[in-house]
Amino acid sequence: MKLTAKKILVMRYRFIGDTVLTVPFLRNLRRAEPKAFIAWMVAPGSMDVVQGIPYVDEMIIWDPVTIHADSKGTHRGISAKCSFIRDLRRRRFDKVYVLKRSLSSAVIAWLSGAPKRIGFDTEGRGVLLTTRVPYRRDRHEVESFLDVLKADGVPVEDDFLELWTSPGEAERAERLLAAAGVAPSTPTALLHPFSAVTQRGWPLENFAELANRISKETKFRPVVVGGRGDIETFTSVRHLFGEGIVDLVGKCDLRDTIALLKRSALFVGNDSGIMHLAAAAGIPLVALFGPQSPDRFGPWSDHAKIISRRMACSPCRQKFFTECAPSPRMKPACMEAISVDEVFQESINISALAVKQKL
Repeated sequence: MKLTAKKILVMRYRFIGDTVLTVPFLRNLRRAEPKAFIAWMVAPGSMDVVQGIPYVDEMIIWDPVTIHADSKGTHRGISAKCSFIRDLRRRRFDKVYVLKRSLSSAVIAWLSGAPKRIGFDTEGRGVLLTTRVPYRRDRHEVESFLDVLKADGVPVEDDFLELWTSPGEAERAERLLAAAGVAPSTPTALLHPFSAVTQRGWPLENFAELANRISKETKFRPVVVGGRGDIETFTSVRHLFGEGIVDLVGKCDLRDTIALLKRSALFVGNDSGIMHLAAAAGIPLVALFGPQSPDRFGPWSDHAKIISRRMACSPCRQKFFTECAPSPRMKPACMEAISVDEVFQESINISALAVKQKL
């Protein structure tokens, strides 16, 4: 009698940062279940960052309308949502891990018909789960995800992040740099001065001053990256960054950015998904945090320096500006308190430490 392979669904969709932080969970799950069929429910915009992942048999796209992700609204109406649920039920999953903390995600898991549903006991959804896992706000998201595995009796052996790129993607990154006059032997410092929530970002003028100092005072060539939606914002301040930078804002997609990160010697950026990609790339990085706590969402890396200013209202509820007055640049005090000198010095320190550790 032929035994049917166990079918497991992992639900963690939205945001490129959350997506890459799920990789340790999937790696440990695959190690424990080498013969299982593992599917991962992901958002269309975030799945690009984990192309090449060897721990998953299938990516299932869940694409409702949302302002928080790169959504095309494939599952916009009731009919599309019901069709999606029917498809999940036909697959007959044995187990669902619900790493999203929303009520709606637990409802989907319940409607899937899977007899085992393991997830966080949040938003009053515990009745829909067969194993309820307490969610702790004093733990990093990577640790919280792994807590779900442990609650299900799955051993956890490691917790490092990973990214995968192809030789062709690495070659394209070199071509992008070569077009700007950057030789393959030239170390690059990748700067990401943008943030989906502008109040959480360090002032662009500060990034410009930092870029100029890196260009003049170090061996690194500054490379500025951002999406197409950042072009207009960057154009207004581009002249402040000087001629020493490589401007790739809007000129490279997520796969290009990952390849550039894996080739870089340093990353400096805001609290963002790109910061998590830099951590997964394993390069020295400096992360700038203000309103949000780095305890839960900081870079998961041994080669990271977090610069954060704790204020009386930190971490705030991010209802700008009800708990503090905005600066003339419409930034909260916690971001204005981070100086260019400090960021520059910490960038030098973290990159030098990484070199020392390799020797």
